[in-house]
Amino acid sequence: MVNSRLLVVGELNVDLLLNQIQAFPQLGKEIIAEGMDLCLGSSSAIMAANSAAMGVDTTFCGVVGEDYFGDFILRELKRKSVSCRHITRLQHQKTGCTLILNYGQDRANVTYPGAMNALTIHDVPFEKPAVYQHLHVSSLFLQQGILNDIEQLFVNARAAGMTTSLDMQWDPAEQWAFDYARCLPYVDVFMPNESELLALTRTGSISDAIEKIKPYLNTLALKMGKNGSIGICGTQHVTIPAFEVSHFVDAIGAGDSFNAGFIRKYMAGAALEDCLREGNRMGALNTTAAGGTGAFDNLEKINKNIKEYWGTESSLS
Repeated sequence: MVNSRLLVVGELNVDLLLNQIQAFPQLGKEIIAEGMDLCLGSSSAIMAANSAAMGVDTTFCGVVGEDYFGDFILRELKRKSVSCRHITRLQHQKTGCTLILNYGQDRANVTYPGAMNALTIHDVPFEKPAVYQHLHVSSLFLQQGILNDIEQLFVNARAAGMTTSLDMQWDPAEQWAFDYARCLPYVDVFMPNESELLALTRTGSISDAIEKIKPYLNTLALKMGKNGSIGICGTQHVTIPAFEVSHFVDAIGAGDSFNAGFIRKYMAGAALEDCLREGNRMGALNTTAAGGTGAFDNLEKINKNIKEYWGTESSLS
């Protein structure tokens, strides 16, 4: 077990995956999907579950309803060795659900937020000295109860002695009401993908987007899919190529697995280049099985697959 403690704060939902779909849905018409899976969803939960599978001592803070989906999520997180002691169950709320329509390496999502909106800053445990080493937050715009207090959330974490990371994810309303100039100075690692960064900064190129947020950055870990990742920290500017995948299944949760790999190394004090490489490796591994956690059963299987797919020894132990 890695000697570190990770607290993940975020949304919780199940993913209902439809695969091998004959066409894109049209109003008034019905189409057939040849495959279906129900699995643990949400960016935050996937990151937490896969971090735990890598050996990181991981705790989740979130909200679910008193329903079947809530039971399923708690069972899956516990099976993945994630502590659920800060997950609240609410009787009069339904647990969130995301319907995912997979089309090759692209997909369309429809999310019902449900109980995830009920999570607030008051649910997050901040103790001094900090019980946890690192705070990770995902899916900012799906959590209305957290959104207005996001800056204070990171201020509190820093004051408790924790390092911090943020993967804001896509804004379904496309308003991008996130004051990055005020908040990012309290975020140790900012982890968007290309399209999110462009939308947030309202710029037309990655170079312009980086220049716009650079005055407020500590570390940027920019996810670029098949093009790998970019890391920026002070005067460092590192680009790490992606790992090639010849056995692609789906890309659900690949960015979250990148986050898990990167933050695991970051908490261990690794260099930026090593953090990015581990993020890329885990993001690539994610795509070799269905859903966000299918490729992360346990350490033994992770290590075996990394050696089989890329001929390298994993750093996990």
